[in-house]
This record gives sequence, structure tokens and C-alpha cells, in this order.
Amino acid sequence: MTMHEMSLTEGVVRILEDQAAAHGFTRVKTVWLEIGELSTVVPESMEFCFGAVAAGNPLTADARLEIIRVPGAAWCMDCSENVPVTSRVDLCPKCGGAKLAVTSGEEMRIKELEVE
Repeated sequence: MTMHEMSLTEGVVRILEDQAAAHGFTRVKTVWLEIGELSTVVPESMEFCFGAVAAGNPLTADARLEIIRVPGAAWCMDCSENVPVTSRVDLCPKCGGAKLAVTSGEEMRIKELEVE
């Protein structure tokens, strides 16, 4: 567990509280959270932290966290191809070029909620 994931998890729970107030639900059953492969977030740490943070909150006490891992992808400016990447410093797997612009895999966002 790191302080980074704990802080992120507390932020997720605050978002859930804000959404509950705005939309009138009283209990979160499931949270689907997208975490990009290129983000600095460790999914297993988020799961652990969510269990600790959610347990102390009546809105999220019984909530389940489902993590959707988003693969890294980039646009190669040399060969004009969308390619998979596992690191921000990867070379293009098609042409070996180094001019890659990341197009996905850096995100962390709440994708969906199941609520009551």
C-alpha cells in the first residue's frame, strides 16, 4: 500500500459521495474503475485501499471494487499507425520509431456505478 493509492482512493470515495448527493442514492454496491497500464496507479494497492477507506463510510461500506485494466496505446508519427505500448519510452513495434504519442493507458476514472 502506498500513500499515493490511499489518496486516490479517498478521492474516489469523495466523488461517490458527491454523486450520491446529486443523484439521491444511498448505497454503492459496485464501482467499476478503469486504470491505465501506463498510469502510476497499482491496481492491487487500489483494491486494498478501497477496502479500508470504503469500510468506514455508510455509503460504500459493502461496495465492491471492480478494476478494468486499460492497455497502453500510442500513435506513431513515423509510420502513422496506432500501436500497443507497455511503457512511455517504448519504440514503435512496427517501424522502430521513437515518435510516439500516447493515446490511451494513462487514465484512471470511474466508468460505472451500481447503486441503490
